[in-house]
Amino acid sequence: MKDDLLKIKGQALDSIAQAADLRALEDVRVATFGKKGTVTALSRTMGSLSAEERPAMGQMVNEVKDALEAAFTAKKQGLADAALEASLADEKIDITLPGRNFALGSKHPLTTVIDEICRIFMGMGYEIATGPDVETDYHNFEALNIPKNHPARDEQDTFYVEGGHVLRTHTSPVQIRKMSEGRLPIAAVAPGKVFRSDEVDATHSPVFHQIEGLVVDKGIHMGHLKGALTVFAEALFGEGVKTRFRPHHFPFTEPSAEMDISCFGCGQDAEKMQDCRICKGEGWVELLGCGMVHPKVLAGCGIDPEVYSGFAFGMGLERIAMQRYNIDDMRLLFDNDMRFLKQF
Repeated sequence: MKDDLLKIKGQALDSIAQAADLRALEDVRVATFGKKGTVTALSRTMGSLSAEERPAMGQMVNEVKDALEAAFTAKKQGLADAALEASLADEKIDITLPGRNFALGSKHPLTTVIDEICRIFMGMGYEIATGPDVETDYHNFEALNIPKNHPARDEQDTFYVEGGHVLRTHTSPVQIRKMSEGRLPIAAVAPGKVFRSDEVDATHSPVFHQIEGLVVDKGIHMGHLKGALTVFAEALFGEGVKTRFRPHHFPFTEPSAEMDISCFGCGQDAEKMQDCRICKGEGWVELLGCGMVHPKVLAGCGIDPEVYSGFAFGMGLERIAMQRYNIDDMRLLFDNDMRFLKQF
């Protein structure tokens, strides 16, 4: 048994010395000390020895185990050091090489306009509201006082989908959802995408963006509407901008109006107006539609129009972006041409 133990020790030490990597070394360890390893198997035969032979043989087995474990530890450390040196050599960094520049993105001009408008209204105490792009016929039309025979429901203007739903044609359905929550008063703006069956050209797109505004409380009147939108126009286009309100018609507001602002291109200067590309010589630029929320719309959302009143407004964000950055073709906002976007 002593000779077998010495033979096992010698073979194990040779195998340890020849191990080329950590995996090979682990294989040697398992073959030596594993459940079916050579040293383990020999240790199990100790029971066949006499009582006089066991102490000496047990001591010898322990000495062999200690020697092999020391050899394993030393070899493992040596292989780990060698692997680290090889890795450092392969991954060596030449600090004399110039750095690499990475292109940094920036906000899209539409996103910039949306964020700025939201920031202005949030500063006036409004919250941001959202709604789904795919709306029910009720929220998109019926609740907004747009009956089934209204021209806005024409299939040439609206994308209809299965289940009596539509791709929302305006952000006004968010008004209905907000008022239907039953939490008053309300002061909110709702930016988002809208969809209409338009041909793509320089001023039209089947997908574009609007932002809707809504205020509902006791005692709200047209003066509040004009005051809020005048403050907004000055914050967006600069102090001194003039506003005017022209009578108009929207099914969900009464009275309704279109709001114009003084042309920021010519400044309504008589000489510059004649050649102004922005206002076409009129001195005014249409900005948004607005009006007092129709009593029928309030009642349909469970709000008593005898107690509460409100105003609403909506504007196209592409139009504002085009005016702000002097862009003459809406398609540039959606083409993702980096040559165009890098200008912003």
